[in-house]
Amino acid sequence: MSPVGPALLAHGVGSQHDLPISPFYAFAGAFAALFVSFLALGLLWSASRFRGDRSGIALPAAVERAVDARAVRLVLRGLGLAAALFVALHLVLGPDDPERNPAPGSVYVLFWVGLVPASLLLGPIWRLMNPLRTVHRLLQRAALGARRGAGRTDRIPPARLGLWPAAAGLLAFTWLELAAPEPASRTTLLVFLGCYAVLHLVAAARYGEGWFARGDAFEAYSTLVARLSPWGRRRDGRLVLRNPLHGLDATERVPGLVAVVCVMLGSTAYDGFSDAPSWITTVQTSPLGRTTTATLGLCGAVALVAALYALCAGVTRFLGGAEHPLGDFAHSLVPIALGYLVAHYFTLLLTEGPRTLALAAGADRPVAPEPPLSPGGLAVLQVVAIVSGHVLGVVAAHDRSVRLFPAAKAVAGQLPMLALMIAYTLGGLTLLIA
Repeated sequence: MSPVGPALLAHGVGSQHDLPISPFYAFAGAFAALFVSFLALGLLWSASRFRGDRSGIALPAAVERAVDARAVRLVLRGLGLAAALFVALHLVLGPDDPERNPAPGSVYVLFWVGLVPASLLLGPIWRLMNPLRTVHRLLQRAALGARRGAGRTDRIPPARLGLWPAAAGLLAFTWLELAAPEPASRTTLLVFLGCYAVLHLVAAARYGEGWFARGDAFEAYSTLVARLSPWGRRRDGRLVLRNPLHGLDATERVPGLVAVVCVMLGSTAYDGFSDAPSWITTVQTSPLGRTTTATLGLCGAVALVAALYALCAGVTRFLGGAEHPLGDFAHSLVPIALGYLVAHYFTLLLTEGPRTLALAAGADRPVAPEPPLSPGGLAVLQVVAIVSGHVLGVVAAHDRSVRLFPAAKAVAGQLPMLALMIAYTLGGLTLLIA
């Protein structure tokens, strides 16, 4: 990834196609890790072990009271609102130069990329900081005055909507980042974020505050990543420390879940592929123009990921001898998406992040620090992140398979998902080192 400038803040490591690592060893190691994991699970893991939101060791009551304290919630809401106002002011009044304006870096790096480690470490943190929730509550209070129940509503979004609005919002934002003509432009960002805020505030006024959990792309994204956090809520509401795979197993199967995960995977895959010289040439020479070609590439990547998942999930149901919703195995793609995100954006956060903070503090054209790892170390980190994500995906899919299917068909039923994991792994590694 080049420094912030006219080009979009998209790639975590710049040119990734000459990393100092042998393709043979990378592919062989990845295949061996997945295949050995599959064999070990088939032999040693014959019954479901994950307990979802029934699992976890309850933290001391004092810790839970501190986390749930009203003062803590107010501080987090205040920080989220202050950050949103900071970005808005710089988009309205700041220079239209990404190297001098901290707003683009704040949106694409500190927020978009930083939301992943924040959600992993702290849980679904954006639910507490979401400035749209705060503005919605303030508007409700202003409209209802001091009447009891101000800011509340019993209305809820239709169940059939599920996470589809969040999937659409996620695709729109990744389009802005990866395909829009001038993604770092002050005007582009201001129009997009302004329209996004108005749309969701209107929807929340119609359906209530519960809209944000399902409709807001960033809140749904943070919540999904936080499924792999060691912290979570048990079914009884207690704050617990738990195995992240138990939290992943608790992922709610709702309409649109598959779409959200496929957008996460497909957009990150396109991000990596868009750096390939062959694709750059295609975009630059396409008679359709850069934006249209990039849009088709992004949508094609998402559609390919979704088609492969749908095909393998359908074959899994056929071999397992039972009918189950398409989203039964969608949770197993979350660690894969997380591995891709770490591989593609790790360096971006650690180089452009400090640079953006320096800009926000008033520095004039600060220089991004050098990457914290050598090229060889970075290559190893990327491969390990991708392979680890796929191994965790195999574990999650196997546990769900032995729960859903008869014992005699459980292993055979997950063969298509193993094939899917291998295909995704080969694709991810190819984007890094081919």
